[in-house]
Amino acid sequence: MPAPAKPRPPLPEGPFLVVGLARSGEAAASLLAGRGEQVIGVDSAEPPAAKRLADAGIDVHTGADGAGLVARARCVVKSPGVPQQAPAVAAARDAGIPVIGELELAWRLLPNRFCAVTGTNGKTTVTELLGHIWRTAGEPVAVAGNVGTPLASLVGEVDPRAMIVCEASSFQLEDTVAFAPECGVLLNVAPDHLDRHGDLDAYLAAKLLLFANQGSDDVAVVNGADPAIAAAELPGAGRRVDFAGRLGEYETSLLGPHNAENAAAAATAAAELGIPEEAIRKALASFAGVPHRLERVAEVDGVLYVNDSKATNVAAADAALRSFDGGIHAILGGSLKGGGFADLAGPVAERCVACYLLGPAADPLERDLAPAWEAGVARERPADMAAAVAAAAARAKPGEVVLLAPACASFDAYRDYEERGEHFRSLVREIAE
Repeated sequence: MPAPAKPRPPLPEGPFLVVGLARSGEAAASLLAGRGEQVIGVDSAEPPAAKRLADAGIDVHTGADGAGLVARARCVVKSPGVPQQAPAVAAARDAGIPVIGELELAWRLLPNRFCAVTGTNGKTTVTELLGHIWRTAGEPVAVAGNVGTPLASLVGEVDPRAMIVCEASSFQLEDTVAFAPECGVLLNVAPDHLDRHGDLDAYLAAKLLLFANQGSDDVAVVNGADPAIAAAELPGAGRRVDFAGRLGEYETSLLGPHNAENAAAAATAAAELGIPEEAIRKALASFAGVPHRLERVAEVDGVLYVNDSKATNVAAADAALRSFDGGIHAILGGSLKGGGFADLAGPVAERCVACYLLGPAADPLERDLAPAWEAGVARERPADMAAAVAAAAARAKPGEVVLLAPACASFDAYRDYEERGEHFRSLVREIAE
């Protein structure tokens, strides 16, 4: 497929202050330094990347908010995990210094066509599925973004003819300025990250920035069956295409009815970008899914253990529960993100045998799921994940499911949802041995 002719704006002038030195920040700082730019890095903690960046000659400051460093910069590059109210970010905006994110930075330096995927749930699955479709069709592709590979790490390393399929979170999108993917995909919108965005309207507005700079030759693939999306007026000039009309047209081996939507979204985007129908169908049929998303870990004594650690909000946990007819032992809880759990009461009552409530969310879960307890669903309050898995394994009967679908973030006990899912896997493997 041909490389695009869409022009990119130039980077703002340096020096650059990179705020937040986790995965995205490290990639951004390394990219800029490699281009000969003057780079200052700052992080309020002491991430492992700090030493690597300092060893590479970058001026790194840890345990600091960075506000005092803003005067030395002409552009701030903000990592997605850094809130808009962070002192360095606020100081930059007060001083009229441009603030961009790593997504915007890398896009300006990559000549490739982009397909960017956002939504509350399913982003990773659809992004990886699109990469699988391109590979099945024999077309060059690179998958990056919120899925784990920082976009900035692709600059200078990827074939300019390759399609870049990029998962874009609301945190990344709110730091875009000119970002304009040839194809933008919006899967769904449900309450999430309200502790950061404040309310659902602000969260939706961040998601819609995906389309804000699209031109008439670009395409906006959306879920018209989602009420919030159906009612939204899309910004930008991209051609709106509703993937909900293609539900049921494609077969996939993935668990859960929500994956029919994911398949339809990926198939629609791929078709709009010129991938042949035959390759799309072949890829959908052979896609094995992604780790930590309704991942079958093992079957032990007739009990299926499923890892959906990536279900970090209520809507995702709801979808996970509805992927099974019943007999579920659900491990729920973790750190809170704003919002309650009342919407889970129905599916828990319908499908669960027992729930195992963890972390700071245990109290609100116990309160909000009261209708499920009244309907006869058992509940326990294990001390940690190991105790929860042990309790579920002791209670579960052949034909039932032990499902990790926390409906919460993981930061009370783990670095991220991946570490939480890996711990669940290891505990299940110990049972299986």
